[in-house]
Amino acid sequence: MTERTDRTGAPVQIKLDETDAISAYTVSLDDGTLAGRAAFVDPPGADGERIFFHTEIAEEFGGRGLAGLLVREALADSIRKDLTVVPVCPLFRSHLDKHGEAYAAEGGRFRRPRPADLSTVRQATEVGA
Repeated sequence: MTERTDRTGAPVQIKLDETDAISAYTVSLDDGTLAGRAAFVDPPGADGERIFFHTEIAEEFGGRGLAGLLVREALADSIRKDLTVVPVCPLFRSHLDKHGEAYAAEGGRFRRPRPADLSTVRQATEVGA
């Protein structure tokens, strides 16, 4: 678990949740209230890759910078785990479009999604539904 502070100065926790069919990084308020998640799949047979496909923050917690905290923590963890990020999620894609060079300079790797990645996400979400 990682402790951070949102734009309001409130403490939040970001953690990796691999208990559901679809894994995610989650952000929770100090009282344990789940505020959002960044969902991903690790494609079978593609060791060392992680496909981020959906990030959402509950509407009542919008504007607090929680999505950015989730993205940055997920990317930092991907560096620590030596994973190549595949940004299907528009938020991850936008972040890497803007900050990809800095991410790579920190040791991060990413690549553009391929049709097979979208198929992997589709299969995972159908199974996890």
